[in-house]
Amino acid sequence: MCQLLGMNCNTPTDITFSFQGFSQRAGVTDQHTDGWGIAFFEGIPAGADQSQTTAAASDAAASDKGLRLFIDHNAASESPVADLIRRYPIKSRNVVAHIRKATQGSVALQNCHPFVRELWGHYWVFAHNGNLENFHPRLHSHFHPVGDTDSERAFCWIMQEIAKAHAALPPVNELTRTLIELVPQIARHGTFNMLLSNGTALWAHASTQLHYIVRQAPFATAQLSDEDLQIDFAEHTTPLDRVAVIATQPLTRNEQWTALAPGALMVFVDGQPIRAA
Repeated sequence: MCQLLGMNCNTPTDITFSFQGFSQRAGVTDQHTDGWGIAFFEGIPAGADQSQTTAAASDAAASDKGLRLFIDHNAASESPVADLIRRYPIKSRNVVAHIRKATQGSVALQNCHPFVRELWGHYWVFAHNGNLENFHPRLHSHFHPVGDTDSERAFCWIMQEIAKAHAALPPVNELTRTLIELVPQIARHGTFNMLLSNGTALWAHASTQLHYIVRQAPFATAQLSDEDLQIDFAEHTTPLDRVAVIATQPLTRNEQWTALAPGALMVFVDGQPIRAA
């Protein structure tokens, strides 16, 4: 099946180190070669003249409403687009990435995760690892899949049900309670490891395999598992930084990662993990 990578932090941070190792699993150290994608939420760029921005733009910055999405149906280990991501340090507080090993749906651009939808003037980003059997929910709102994957159907149903449950964008804790009700209804159809973000928080659900690590002061050196590369995070951070990285399998060999229990739902806000269910 596929693999997931996510990041949530309290200050905009790049994910190039983690993505370097993660992308090697798409054809070098593993065989997740049926496409890949990554989405970065962003606010107003660092260094911009915020005195000239409108109130709407300031609100967008506060909630990181901007989004950069990169997808490719080629393997991430060979994709020139993925090479750009490995070289270009895009700063973000919420990132969702995916490398695909197809179980349902053809190898095609429209089937590459993460998927994106708009609701209440915010982008929502979703990626899934697993296989859902006989999952064909009734979709009667404006959320419909473009491709033919079980993953996109699940995302559309989640968005539909969230829109039905709330009249406007609710706080993170209310959204979490809604997801606690929705996620088991999908997970009963098979394996449902997923990441979901609206630019404010990052939700993670594990059916089988999902791990996370929180890096904060005092920062140390990390060594990738899939490539001979290491980084001393103390040279690239401040004492106030806090970064949570979520992955299907741990990306480093010398750090202690925490496995999510099967059936667990967690929400990450400002790099802080909160067990929801």
